[in-house]
Parts: sequence; C-alpha cells; structure tokens
Amino acid sequence: MKIGVDIRVLMDSHYSGVSQYTANLLSALLELDKRNEYRLFYNSFRNIEGRLSVWRRDNASLVSRRIPNKIFNYILEKIIAWPKLDRAVGGADIFWSPHFNFSRFSRATKNIITVHDLSFLRYPHFFSCRKNFWHRALAVKEILRRAAHIIAVSESTKNDIVELVGIAPEKISVIYAGHNLSRSKEAISGREADDFLQSKKITSRFLLYLGNLEPRKNLVGLIKAYDMLRAKGQEFSDLRLVLAGAPGWSNKRLYRAWRQSPYQSDIIFLGYISQKEKEILYSRASVFVYPSFYEGFGFPPLEALSYGLPVVCSNVSSLPEVVGSAALMIDPYQPGEIAAAIQEILTHDDLRNSLIEQGRQIAANFSWEKTARAYQDIFNKL
Repeated sequence: MKIGVDIRVLMDSHYSGVSQYTANLLSALLELDKRNEYRLFYNSFRNIEGRLSVWRRDNASLVSRRIPNKIFNYILEKIIAWPKLDRAVGGADIFWSPHFNFSRFSRATKNIITVHDLSFLRYPHFFSCRKNFWHRALAVKEILRRAAHIIAVSESTKNDIVELVGIAPEKISVIYAGHNLSRSKEAISGREADDFLQSKKITSRFLLYLGNLEPRKNLVGLIKAYDMLRAKGQEFSDLRLVLAGAPGWSNKRLYRAWRQSPYQSDIIFLGYISQKEKEILYSRASVFVYPSFYEGFGFPPLEALSYGLPVVCSNVSSLPEVVGSAALMIDPYQPGEIAAAIQEILTHDDLRNSLIEQGRQIAANFSWEKTARAYQDIFNKL
C-alpha cells in the first residue's frame, strides 16, 4: 500500500504542538510499518531538504515542490485545486493529513485527517483577526466533510466535530497520542540544571506553566491565582511563577496583569525553551499549573506527570480524559480555586506523593507505538 503524508507542518526548525505530534508519530509509524511505502510531501521555496533528510528511510521517500507558500496555498490549492497531492507524490492509496492545510486530492485516494482541536470554532474570540481569517480561508468544515475518515485526538475533540460540523460519529476514530517529551540521550547533571536556573534567576521554589502564551491558556487567571497565593503570607514568600513558551497573540491583557501584580518581579517569562531546558523545569518545579479554557488533548500536563510533577489543571474539554485522577482539577474561571489547589499540594505531602504516583502510572499508558499501531489499523481498514 502506498501512503502519502503531508509533512508541511514540519517546515519549522523548532517543533511544538502539532509539529511535535507529527514528528513523533511519523517516527513510530516508519519504525513499525515495514510493509507499506510512505511518500512524504512538502512544499518550500527555500531548500530545506537537508533538515528533512532524517525522514528518508527504506520505506519512506521525500517529494517536494519549490513554490512560494502563499502562491501554492492560496492560488494553486485553494483556487485552481492543483496539484492533487496524491498525484504529486506519484500516487497514493491513502493520504494522511496530520493537520488542516490547503490541499486537494483525486478520487483515486482516500484522505484521512487528524483533528487536534476545534478551538477556533468553539471560541473564535480567543484568536486574532488574522488567525480567524486563516481558518475561514481553509474552509475547515468542507475539509472534514470531504475526508474519507477523521482521527480525533480525544473524545472531547470527537464530540466537537460531531456537534460543530455535523459529521457522523462513525466516521471518526479517537486515537490518543503518546506524550511528546523524549528524554535527552545524555543525563542532565545537577550542575547543568543549577546553572540554567540561576541564569534565569530561578533560585527558589517555583510554579511552572509551559505552553504558548495566548488567551486560551488563561494565564491572566493564573497570575491572579498566584497573587492570591502570595497574599496569604510568609509561607509562600519564596514561591516564583515561571511561564515558559513562545509568545502567541492578543497578549495585552496578560502583560497588563503581570505589570499590575504586586509580585511582578517574581513572575518570570522564559520564552521558547529547548527540550533539555524543558526537562530541567519539569524535574525542578514544585507544581505544574495548566488552567487552560480549552484543549484538544493537552500535552504539557501529561509530560509533567511523566516527570513525577504534581499537576493542577482545568476540568474542561479533553483534560480530564488525559490526566484522569492524577491531577487536582479546577474551574479555570475561578482563580481562587486555582490558588487553593496549588496550596493543597504545597502543604500536604501525602496528597503530593499520591498525585506523583498516580501521575506516573497514567503517563505510562500513553505511547507513540500504541498510537502508531492504531493508525496502522485505520490505514488497513480503509
């Protein structure tokens, strides 16, 4: 069987979210499936073949177009409906799209698309005008209706597809991801971790948030909760709040909340961090806090659990599916609940230890090999 894969999500040199999902799953699929032939399509006006050569295997080849992306997406794919991606790779029985993108297929192939979330349909006010325009231009509902099969990363996402797009439930399969964080090949020394934390002025206990900085993640509510916790007295005077992740969009309210906090100097923005730095933060933080308003899956809480880090996260969308009973669940619209949950973990060792043990057990249930086998089953059935 010839399987086409749209790897345009892997164009950036730094992977996160969907691109990290695609990279991890593709690695697992190519390792697992030696019977089928994978044809990986990408488009880039720049020559980036050297960076993508890691995907060239005995069972996988790279196929590219050297066309400026705006011309390829908006004019060729959107308006002219050319090229058909399955034909561009020399033919494919199945073509897997790991994310929404401008794409057309011939009737000779069956398109499978993975849906990570429909936050832009559920909560369009969390997105910038530019982002909302992009989603409208994609015609997401039409893409989903044309697909032969849809893979949702959670039951919550499947429910959204049924409710918001009107897709029949039997057309959708739920396949959970593995957890995205692969540990470094070389162990990180205590001295290396200390040097990194000191360079960022993190010299005491700290709460950790990791993810993009955008309105949907509810970081304004997290800062309010942190202010409440610090106001309780000396017991929490050494506690810092560390926000790690790339800046997103519409963050004026976030930075206003930071400037207005009486503990502004103890709230630390790290920006984008490397895998090794991520591991250091997970291994040294006191509590991981993820008060998001909406998640299609929620990788960071799962990664934190795998590191034995107790988690406080929202009781909405997919998060209860992912963390189960291994986290303290809170209403993201109630900063007081967030503060109280953090305090519970910081002041009750029995609770902390119980969450750590349950977290490791739950994280062990998620693996990319398991995800790849489920995808392979879908390919074979179609």
